[in-house]
Amino acid sequence: MSKPGLFITFEGIDGAGKSTHIEGLATALRAQGRTVTLTREPGGTPLAEKLRALVLNDAMDALTEALLIFAARRDHLQQVIEPALARGDVVLCDRFTDATFAYQGGGRGFDFAVLSKLEQWVQAVPGPQPDFVRQPDLTVWFDLAPEIAAQRLAGARLPDRFEAQPIEFFRRVAEGYGQRAAQAPQRFARIDAAQDRHKVWQQLTSAFVRRGWLAIMVAPNGGPA
Repeated sequence: MSKPGLFITFEGIDGAGKSTHIEGLATALRAQGRTVTLTREPGGTPLAEKLRALVLNDAMDALTEALLIFAARRDHLQQVIEPALARGDVVLCDRFTDATFAYQGGGRGFDFAVLSKLEQWVQAVPGPQPDFVRQPDLTVWFDLAPEIAAQRLAGARLPDRFEAQPIEFFRRVAEGYGQRAAQAPQRFARIDAAQDRHKVWQQLTSAFVRRGWLAIMVAPNGGPA
């Protein structure tokens, strides 16, 4: 009997280290026989990637920003995420709706009630109940102080219009993530991303071992290559 699909999202402010570890987790899951779909938001489809470029580079107000992100998310769900879950894949997605609440809601100060309504509309998909709204099975939150994240990102690359925001913006984003985690504690696995790479990897894999999604926790040398 084939295993059911799993939808796992990675969240955190820029510089938290999630992108490095999502690749390592994909490798670990594949080594244990799972088929993995690795994707990201905004993006993941040709249309969504075009919308991503607009959101990251063009000036716009918070409502326009949110609408474009949710439009990209709808296409991503329809074209990539739902088909992969139906096949029994493990979908690892670098950011999803929690990021919208953190960045547009917390960072930009946009109305959480409007974001909640968009979430219900856009993520409504066929499911066990008529009003089923797709949510991750697990959200791995790489929690890191904005000051540490800024040090990690300094000089790494030309920042996009989010990465170029001041520290105070990222403090609000971090608070937005905290609010989402408090609303759905059973869905979130908080990772202390200030620790060294090996310890972060141990925290990550332990969350999967506890749920029976990985048979072993971590190799002796620890962490992704």
